[in-house]
Amino acid sequence: MLELDLQLATQAAAPNEAQFRQWCELALRQRTADSEMTIRLVDETEGRELNHTWRHKDYATNVLSFPAEVPDEFLDIPLLGDLVICVSVVEREAAEQGKALDAHWAHLVIHGCLHLLGYDHIDDEEAEEMEALERTLLAELGHPDPYADDETD
Repeated sequence: MLELDLQLATQAAAPNEAQFRQWCELALRQRTADSEMTIRLVDETEGRELNHTWRHKDYATNVLSFPAEVPDEFLDIPLLGDLVICVSVVEREAAEQGKALDAHWAHLVIHGCLHLLGYDHIDDEEAEEMEALERTLLAELGHPDPYADDETD
C-alpha cells in the first residue's frame, strides 16, 4: 500500500492526486513492502532554492528526489522519501521538447520514484538500466519513449 502526501506549494495547475498515485504505484510495484512518500509541487523560487541548497546549482530543476535516510534500528518503517517537482519547469520542458504534458509528468514522477528506490544514472550502465525501466513503465501507460529524441545514432 502507498501512503502519499501531496503538498501544493504553488497555485499552478497540476495533475490530480489520483494521477500521482497511479504513477507512483506503477514505479513502486517492484517493492513488496508498504511505501510512504511525499510529493511537493513548488514554484520556481522554491525549486531554485532547493536545487541550490542540495545540488549547488542555481536554477530550478524539474524534479528533486530526497531518499529517506532511516537509521538501521528503524529500517522496517515504510518511509521512502520525498519528491519536489517544479510545476513551471515541467510545463516549459514539455512544450520545448514537444511532449504531451501528461506524459512528461508521468515520466518525471516515475523517474523520481526510481531514484527513491536507489536507481541512478551517474554512470552509463546504471543510466541504461534506469531508462529501460522508465521506457517500459511509460509504455504500459501508453506514453512514448521519453528518450527517443536523445538518441544520436
